[in-house]
Order: sequence, then C-alpha cells, then structure tokens
Amino acid sequence: MPANLGDRLRDVRKRRGMTQQKLARESGVSVSLIRKLEQGERQDARLETVRRLAASLRVPTMRLVTESAEDGASLATLDQWAPVRRALTAPLRDVAELDEPPTAEGVREALGAAVPLFSGDRFGELQALLPPLIRDADTVARLDPEGRAVRVRLLQLTGWLLTQTRQFEAAEWCLGAALDGSADRLQGASTVNTMCWLLLRRGKLGEARELATQWADDTEPRLSRATPDELSAWGWLLLRLSAAAVRDNRAEEAEDALRLAHSAAVALGREFAPGRDFLRAFGPVTVALKRTENAMVLDRPDVVLKLASKIPAAGFRSTSNNRNRHLLDVADAYARTRQYGQAVDTLASIRSAAPEWLPNQRYARDILGRVVAGRRTLTGEMRSLADTVGLPV
Repeated sequence: MPANLGDRLRDVRKRRGMTQQKLARESGVSVSLIRKLEQGERQDARLETVRRLAASLRVPTMRLVTESAEDGASLATLDQWAPVRRALTAPLRDVAELDEPPTAEGVREALGAAVPLFSGDRFGELQALLPPLIRDADTVARLDPEGRAVRVRLLQLTGWLLTQTRQFEAAEWCLGAALDGSADRLQGASTVNTMCWLLLRRGKLGEARELATQWADDTEPRLSRATPDELSAWGWLLLRLSAAAVRDNRAEEAEDALRLAHSAAVALGREFAPGRDFLRAFGPVTVALKRTENAMVLDRPDVVLKLASKIPAAGFRSTSNNRNRHLLDVADAYARTRQYGQAVDTLASIRSAAPEWLPNQRYARDILGRVVAGRRTLTGEMRSLADTVGLPV
C-alpha cells in the first residue's frame, strides 16, 4: 500500500468503484477534504475523520491511516517544553559534588505537591517545576529503592503530560523508562495504560489494540477476589482496547471490551482512584464516559446526548482525563445536530475549567469550525473561543 494517506484513500476508493462524491455522501466527509487528501494538498486528517472514510469503504481504519494520523506539537509548544525534554535525557550528576543532595523523601513530597498541577492542567507552573524535579528524581533513584519508585511515578505523570501536549517522541521515551523501572505488574499496567493512549493519539491503532490486549490478559483478576487496584488496572486496559477497536471499525470487539470493563466497574461499585492517582480513577462513571466517546466515534450524536444526560455531574471532579474530554464529545454532538448555542456553551464551560488544556485540543478546533460553518453570523463568545483554540475566523 502507498505510504501517503491520500494515495491509500484514492486506491481503496477506486477499488470499491466509488466516486469522490459518493464517498462524501456516505461518510459525511466533505468532497473538498477528500479531494485535497487525494491530491496531496492535505497530508493528514483527524483519526475520527479517517475512520468515517474507512467505514464507508468497508475497510479497517488502519488500511488508510499513516503512521501518525494526527499532528505532533507545534513549534511554540516544543519551544516552551524544551527544558523539560532536556532534563529527561541530561547526564547524571555526581552526587559527591552536590552541596545539598536531594533525598527520596524530599522528592516524594515535592512530587505530591505537584500532582494537583498535573490533574489541573496547569502547564505554565509545570514548565518551571519539572526540570529540577526530574534531575532530583534521577539522582535519588540511584541511591535507594524508594527513590526509584518516586522516579517511576514522576515519569508516568510526565509521560502523560507530554502525550497531552502532543510531544509524542519524548512521551514514548518517558513512558518506556517508567515501564522499565516498574516494581510490579500493577505499576507497569498503569504505565501501559498511558502508552496505549499515546499510540491512539499517534494513529497506531493496531499496536494499541495488541498492547492493551496483552496486558489485559496478563492482569485479568478473578472478580470475586480482585482488589480495587486490580480492578482499576484491568478496567482501564479494557477501555483502551475498546477505544482502539472502535476507531479501527471493529465495533463488536469494542463492545465486548466495554462490557468487560463494565463488569470490573460493577465489581468495584464506585469511582476509585488507587493511591488517589487521578490517572487511574476508574468506576461506573468512567465506563459511561468512554461508552459515550465510542458513540461519538461511531458518529451517533443522538446516542451521545442521550447517554450524557444520564451521567452524574455532581461530585465528579472535572479533569482532562475524564469529564473535560467527555464534554468535547458532548459539544461535538450538539454541533452535529445543529444545536450551536449549546455547543458553544459547552466549549466555554471547558475553557473555564481548563483554560490551559483547551488550546491544545485539535478536536475543539474542529468542533468550533463546524459551528462557525453552520452560522451566518458569529457571536462574541464564538470569536473569543476561536482565538482560544487557534481557529481563523
């Protein structure tokens, strides 16, 4: 198969005997975008857009997708985070030459104080805090087992953050180092959970499915005896498997994985975060959020809004790892059903909760683009959001 997305799309479309116009009608993707992809004017598209094309052509998404279906970080983002990336690969310091060598206890306390910055997407503060913290963690990791555990935890969080900001190569290095240093399979599963998300964001659906399947099989507990930590780890791997499968047009496989994740959530009985780790928070609400996400991938905005209306908002803290990401699906569902006011209100609520996170979301830019295209005139709120997400209007 040709390496270029447009070439692959054109070859499969012709083999199916479809015109660009017919593919546009069946997929809901504009003829203009299909033409630009096939002519090489556009080199990529959002993974969900490629999935809709593949579904209409009756092929797995991976038949069309290139190695990286989504852009990486912008040059501005790379520049902002350069000190963090340099700290990750900096030469180790000679402890004997340090006036006040860091201690495992001190680094652990500093990391604990930083966790709210991660969960709150406070990128500006993390850019300043992480370089010295990473260097100190590297130092204490050589001194005792407790220091190694602290470093693994910091690498997990930093790898998640780098994935969030689309710095994919640095995230891959970071998560690989965390996995190598994991003390047990549950700690490893926590890292693999983020590794699967990284693969999804890079469009590597097959690799994400394989990795999630392998680790889900290896960590599957007996439900009657499973600890909350085991249920959380297994459940999240199943959710990653479901996310990869649904994007690769394997709806039955995605539903099977989601059903098993629901079983783990029922056994758990509540939302639970092992060690108060927001990245591993899992339970019935988390599964409901991911079921809604799958419905949006399948282009069922009516189902998204129906499911979303049943998800409790009270007492469930919004983070980019759960509710804020879910609200993007809700905004998209409103936009696709021409409820533009509700879509804009939803995006505005996300900006209020996560002002540093929203500008990094290409999905938000696409949603607002759909709103702008459907409106004759733009409100002040729409123009303000367009500035936030970098959408020219």
